[in-house]
Amino acid sequence: MDWTGWEPDVRATLLFVFDGERVLLIRKKTGLGAGKINAAGGKIEPGETAAAGAIRELHEEVGVEVDAAEYCGELSFQFTDGLRLHVQVFRSDHHRGQPVETDEARPLWFPVDGIPYDEMWADDRVWVPHLLTRRRFVLRAVFDGDAMLEHELDLG
Repeated sequence: MDWTGWEPDVRATLLFVFDGERVLLIRKKTGLGAGKINAAGGKIEPGETAAAGAIRELHEEVGVEVDAAEYCGELSFQFTDGLRLHVQVFRSDHHRGQPVETDEARPLWFPVDGIPYDEMWADDRVWVPHLLTRRRFVLRAVFDGDAMLEHELDLG
């Protein structure tokens, strides 16, 4: 796919929260990717920075608070149904509060070396290892439903 001039319809975030050798993920209950495991996140609201949106979505989805979100990379998704989604990915190594289940998500702690890639989007196994080592990344991928048809990964 030629990504020149590509513009997203939707701008969103993901925020990975780490607690030592554990990472907080969610089982998504609603919307795109329902049933899959992912990090907390969602759409950026008008006038909101991506980092602020990531922090807000984390609190809304699982009740956890963080003071800052470290930018890690970005994802651009073109779906064959026409959806164009851009996601900025963040991490935080400090949090307050215990995660709680909400209508949107069920929180799950996983060991960093036990991330359940088989229950996640296909692209996650391409870029999440770079998130874990704090290497910046830019991924562009084409999906047909759940199936990743092609992808490009640039590392910083």
